Amino acid sequence: MKTPHTTRRALLRAACALTAAPALSAQAQSTEDYKALVCVFMAGGCDGHNLLVPQEATAYAEYRRLRGALALPDGSATLLPIRTPQGQAFALNSGLQAIHPLWAQGRLAAIANMGPLLAPTTRAQMLAGTATLPAQLFSHPDQAQLTQAGNGSGGGTGWGGRCADAVLSRNGSARFPAAVSMSGAALFTNGVQVPAASLIPGFNLEPDGMNTWPATASAARSQALNEILALDGGARLVQAANQVRRDALSLGALLRSGGSGTINTVFPGTDLGRQLQQVARVMALRQSVGMRRQVFFVQIGGFDTHGAQSWQHWDLLRQVGEALAAFYAATQELGLAQSVTTFTQSEFGRSLQPSGSGSDHGWGNHHLVLGGAVRGGQVYGRFPFPALGGPDDSGSRGALIPSTSLEQFGATLARWFGADAQGLANAFPNLPAFAPQDLGFMGG
Repeated sequence: MKTPHTTRRALLRAACALTAAPALSAQAQSTEDYKALVCVFMAGGCDGHNLLVPQEATAYAEYRRLRGALALPDGSATLLPIRTPQGQAFALNSGLQAIHPLWAQGRLAAIANMGPLLAPTTRAQMLAGTATLPAQLFSHPDQAQLTQAGNGSGGGTGWGGRCADAVLSRNGSARFPAAVSMSGAALFTNGVQVPAASLIPGFNLEPDGMNTWPATASAARSQALNEILALDGGARLVQAANQVRRDALSLGALLRSGGSGTINTVFPGTDLGRQLQQVARVMALRQSVGMRRQVFFVQIGGFDTHGAQSWQHWDLLRQVGEALAAFYAATQELGLAQSVTTFTQSEFGRSLQPSGSGSDHGWGNHHLVLGGAVRGGQVYGRFPFPALGGPDDSGSRGALIPSTSLEQFGATLARWFGADAQGLANAFPNLPAFAPQDLGFMGG
């Protein structure tokens, strides 16, 4: 386990927080109100136009005309039909077949045309040059930072980390990381009070040279290392670093032992499958480490589909769908289906108009949210009619102007997570610019 921001300030902050804390594996608090948020980041810019497709006759005909070779034709090989309670007809990409049944079960929902905004924005404002826009639209690194920051202007913290800040008191004195990335350092999990941590799936946290023969020699080395790390030399910076190392050793032992028991759910052998399996394994430790609120970040790349999109996009969504289906089954096995909400994110959508066999960078995008507490079977937000030069076209080949802000989406999750009014204000300072401030897709 590592922290991506090991600054002197961060270590001093950790030292203060750890002074009176119990051991990582101490007796857990009650976990009756355990909740977790899991962000699945589709890096490169997922083409939402081919993730969620309109099926109303006029809209679908225009979609097929404008998308050309990228359009998904009717049929179960490419489209999986879904309906809303109001009778609206949509379809999911057939790559998402593994999670398609969860729509009818009310566990899967879609969020239409969401993205980073500083204020509600119209096409007229865009064309007149009067719109207040996020910086560097259509840029991969800038928009990835904005999407993970979740405040419209970037910065050093992410909205997942700030959500963890908002409910930090729920975790009491537990020292286990409240926000963990399974895909290296991620801005999303970095809060003001909660430092981001990363855990590589399958990585052995045991120090080199500790697993030797005979067993008595290994035990002696481990004991010596623990005694060294426990020495109080009077330097708070060193003490904080040593405590982080001791916590990593304790976590490694818990993961190797299986913690609260093994997980029988079979995960796909993809990178995303392994990341979500590791998230499930950490959740299984919640009683051992005393955690009530946790935030996780996983990532799958390859969505920058400027060419050869049809097969590539389908295969990436297949990996997402199969990994999400396995993860949801694991939360059921752990008795946490009502307590875990998983959602997709991406730095931006793609252009409605194709560019050869692919698509260009866009802005607003369609996303999925999954979990036992989700009010599923519904599309939330305003789904745009596919049209070049229409009211949702930013002027860049059908790149959508978001009609729902990322702040609205994040705040809806944060309320379910347990954030109070002040926590919401800290996590999403730009939220008052938008209405409604709760999109309604989360239940109790």
